[in-house]
Amino acid sequence: MRVRFAPSPTGQLHVGNARTALFNWLLARGHDGTFILRIEDTDVERSTKESEASILEDLRWLGLEWDEGPDIGGGHGPYRQSERLHLYTSYANELKAGGHAYCCFCSPQKLEAERKADLAAGRPPRYHGTCRSLAPHDVQHHLDAGEKPVIRFKVPEHIDVTFRDLVRGDVTFNTDVIGDFVLVRSDGHPAYNFAVVVDDALMEVTHVIRGEDHISNTPRQVLIYRALGFAPPEFAHLALVMGPDHTPLSKRHGATSVSEFRERGYLPEALGNCLALIGWSPRSDAASAGAADELLPLGEMARRFSLEHVGHSAGIFDPEKLAWMNRHYMKAASSSRIAAESLRFFQARGFVRRRTDAALGYLESILPMAVGSVDRIEEIPERLAFLWSYDAAVALARPDVAHVLHEPGARDVIAALATAIAGPLLDRDAFRSVASRVKEQTGQKGKALFHPIRGAHLPPDTTVARIMSAAERARAFAAVAGTQGS
Repeated sequence: MRVRFAPSPTGQLHVGNARTALFNWLLARGHDGTFILRIEDTDVERSTKESEASILEDLRWLGLEWDEGPDIGGGHGPYRQSERLHLYTSYANELKAGGHAYCCFCSPQKLEAERKADLAAGRPPRYHGTCRSLAPHDVQHHLDAGEKPVIRFKVPEHIDVTFRDLVRGDVTFNTDVIGDFVLVRSDGHPAYNFAVVVDDALMEVTHVIRGEDHISNTPRQVLIYRALGFAPPEFAHLALVMGPDHTPLSKRHGATSVSEFRERGYLPEALGNCLALIGWSPRSDAASAGAADELLPLGEMARRFSLEHVGHSAGIFDPEKLAWMNRHYMKAASSSRIAAESLRFFQARGFVRRRTDAALGYLESILPMAVGSVDRIEEIPERLAFLWSYDAAVALARPDVAHVLHEPGARDVIAALATAIAGPLLDRDAFRSVASRVKEQTGQKGKALFHPIRGAHLPPDTTVARIMSAAERARAFAAVAGTQGS
């Protein structure tokens, strides 16, 4: 089995396309097949190297490594269409020589007029065949005049083209609604339907899994396969990804690209898991009995994935479900990983100046206070912002804290606390040790001991930017408390 994902590097990787890549990867990995990455960059005006690099980075972030591709090579390259132009020229000439294609010199103005006439008459727009039967000497006359033709495929008339869709069953189109379509543009670059057939055939792709917006392209491609003598691959067209309001997922629904979800602090396993379940229901078998139906690692999804369990109804991208999954994977991840992932967000807030072992160690120690109550890593610094914004006067202004000061012995506890803290309070044992020293010094215990300590609002010590140590906070609180009458 050989499958491919073939993005166009004209922007960021949309989550709908990421799901297509994921389904191809799952099918290949589950059947010990080959996953190919091909870059379709023949849109010269819009394709960029920056977009290509971003797409590759996003795919790797999701864990979707490829077996053949533009950066690692393979036995069926090149893997960028811009490097395969000679192949398209060769096969276009073969189609012309075999009577399956011809040169067309119709102007854009003429084609637009025909399109409008068809629409006005209630007919599907299609090429009217003006140049279909040009004599060879007429073609040469146009060429000698310097005209640059497009090359059109000569679609057989009045026949049905049927292909088997692994998701939808048999699909049939009549050629009367297709018309002679363009294979090669006047600038020499191949049209999508032509290039994809040449590429898939030469790369020996066995299964083409893509979005349902390509269904109308498939009969054209089947005709090209037949004309070139290639056997078509098997096709599977996935329903589009919709937003919660059942309209096509777009910017109005919020983040829609993989890079946006990365920047907002979602984990790749959460996004991949969420995308996999849009339109696919994991099969159950003896080996998976008892396994969670929704929270599945990539390897388990690959083992259980099959096109037979992919639905043909539109799938809904649910941000709430993604948030739930992200919370799960954040809790399951190691503290060191979450600390490393969250560092950039702490730096953006000015809480951490630079990446150091001390800063990462401190972040790792405080994360348990936040990870269980946020949806994504981006929200962690805000949840812990109180550690960097302590103000003794503000703390004392709270009625519940001010009330503590009037309890017998409270001021003695607060004063003793300021001197009892000798180092960082990074864990429960360190705090208990300090509390024991204060208890011994003041003789207070129970509520009389812990209410004043709690009122002092002590955080752990650290070396990161602009955060007071526990001792500094205790001294500040004691100093302010001492200025207020009892």
